[in-house]
Amino acid sequence: MNSKKIILCPNPNRDQGMTVTRAAEKILRELGFQTVVCSPFKDQRPGLFAGYEVRPLLQELRDADLLITFGGDGTILHLAKLVALNKIPVLGINMGGLGFVAELEAGELDALRKLGQWNFAVEQRMMLDVAVLREGRQIFTNLGLNDAVIREGPISHVIHLKISSDGRHLTDIAGDGVIIATPTGSTAYSLSAGGPVVEPEAQTMVVTPICTHNMRFSSYVLSPEHTLTVELERNGRKPVYLFVDESRPFALRSDDRVVVRRSKHVTKLARLSERSFCEIFAQKMLPGGLNDEK
Repeated sequence: MNSKKIILCPNPNRDQGMTVTRAAEKILRELGFQTVVCSPFKDQRPGLFAGYEVRPLLQELRDADLLITFGGDGTILHLAKLVALNKIPVLGINMGGLGFVAELEAGELDALRKLGQWNFAVEQRMMLDVAVLREGRQIFTNLGLNDAVIREGPISHVIHLKISSDGRHLTDIAGDGVIIATPTGSTAYSLSAGGPVVEPEAQTMVVTPICTHNMRFSSYVLSPEHTLTVELERNGRKPVYLFVDESRPFALRSDDRVVVRRSKHVTKLARLSERSFCEIFAQKMLPGGLNDEK
């Protein structure tokens, strides 16, 4: 029996019937690994995991060596904070959409045999520490792999934001909001809002406005040494929310300050394929790639 323990985290909405999870488990067991199945979410209704005994994730993380997700990039984002705090690498099996963070597609499970010698590359992805200060007191903190997003509420309206870097004025935004993204997050919401594509292993923060009224301002790519502060201006009672990696919205008040900086924590991504980021991006996003296949 291999002494390594691997947690399998299937998204039951993606891997219905646990078909892909069972196929991956078979390969890993043949290689001698110890495997356990944990839910990435709190919802563990009977029948969701097709007869698997679902173990408590927090408990199993204590002595795990690798976590494998079965779902989309959203499943990895949901677990990024936990694996980062436990310093465990994660490997994604993509069963969702584009899948920039996931390493393998569902039809590439045979690549898991490369884990047998436990000799694989690990990418360290930068993360963001996000805090909200209210009347000088910290009332909210979170850790994100992709981005921190400040945007208007369900009723569309222009919000006004003042952004400073290390206490010095950087820019003002009037529009739908702003995205502060890591390189990993540069291919997510930030890209849709017109931001640049940044190599995932780079160390930068990308500031991208959302539907800004100032057409001269596109985005900033900044050193990760900066601490960014976002303040709300002239918004009155208009609802404004903070999202970290698509988490539940945190309602902001007019005098709140959102502080974003590079975290000391990183998300470790296990790599088994030899495809570069540029190859993956071209395959999935550029004309002639996967997006154009019928």
